[in-house]
Amino acid sequence: MTQITQRRAGRPRKAVLDRARIGQAALDLVDETGDFTLPALARSLGVQPASLYHHVDGRSGVVELLREQVAEAMDPTALDDEPWDVALAGFFRSYRAVFAAHPRVVPLLTTATVRSARVIEAYDRMVARLGDAGIPATKAMRILTALDNFVIGAALDLAAPEVMWEVPEGVEAPALSAALAAQPSNRRRADEAFEEGLTRLLDSVAHEFGVSQ
Repeated sequence: MTQITQRRAGRPRKAVLDRARIGQAALDLVDETGDFTLPALARSLGVQPASLYHHVDGRSGVVELLREQVAEAMDPTALDDEPWDVALAGFFRSYRAVFAAHPRVVPLLTTATVRSARVIEAYDRMVARLGDAGIPATKAMRILTALDNFVIGAALDLAAPEVMWEVPEGVEAPALSAALAAQPSNRRRADEAFEEGLTRLLDSVAHEFGVSQ
């Protein structure tokens, strides 16, 4: 007589949740709606909200996962380039591209303390590159914060409407109208403005501290 062996119920071999899956789901939710709640995130993952707490420390923990998701898409290898300003420019180009792809995540990340290991490692490398160029550590965060502020604004500009400036009928603005007519359109406008600002910022750092580029 053939004996039928029933499979015992038990835990699945693979965990239903992990940090990467939660982070990606949160990023998808923020891309779609501009924010997230833990109940909405749990629904999108098909789990109960309590399940999230096995992997993250509430909302702040999810925000840090969002930062990790964004950081994963950045290219830290640019920081190995020479000279120092080329290295920083390459990294911040990658930084801008990632934030432009996810503009709605910017307010969440810029209002939360940075703890992501990947981001910390990248900024440690940038401080080291500035130090190698002769720029003192006392000035490093001032410089990197200024670059941060500029690049985040440039990322939002890249995600802006095609027509960002429009002089209303009946408003006299001849100088502005001529400048708007002379600028390139579409993606080229944003790219040229970004490269102009990035070059001028890095040149000003080199000039202030008398370092070579």
